[in-house]
Amino acid sequence: MTLSIRPLLPLILAALLGGLVAPALQAQEAPPVAWNSLTPAQRDVLAPLAQEWNRMPPRRQQHMLEKSDKWVSLPPAKREQIRERIAHWQQMTPAERQQARENQRLFRQLPPGQREQLHAAYKRFQQLPPERRAQLMRQWHAMPPAQRLQWLHHGPGH
Repeated sequence: MTLSIRPLLPLILAALLGGLVAPALQAQEAPPVAWNSLTPAQRDVLAPLAQEWNRMPPRRQQHMLEKSDKWVSLPPAKREQIRERIAHWQQMTPAERQQARENQRLFRQLPPGQREQLHAAYKRFQQLPPERRAQLMRQWHAMPPAQRLQWLHHGPGH
């Protein structure tokens, strides 16, 4: 009885390559970055993450540091908006975060004209007095989905 190694060759190669490639991939992953080693500007913009920063995976830390490099040069009002958004994201449940990601994906799939219309509507909404925005949000949440669609296509009161 002769044992053929040919059927096992892909498994053997995979095991060998896995042994060679895995350490190389691990070496490419950046080490964790301690909160205290961040610059004051980075700590300022990433402040909502301070409590969990040292427990975050290094990959996520690097992602946030790359983003913060852009954010630190923004005007103070814009940096404050970013801090608020980070804090809001931190407070969201995993299901809410998943829904937000899905909404972003759907938004990116819209034609440019529709995206511009949504941006314009959002800007108009943001310019409303806080009481009016709160009233509209209450109305929106009270509507059944079919009525929401009608409101989106024809505006309130139709």
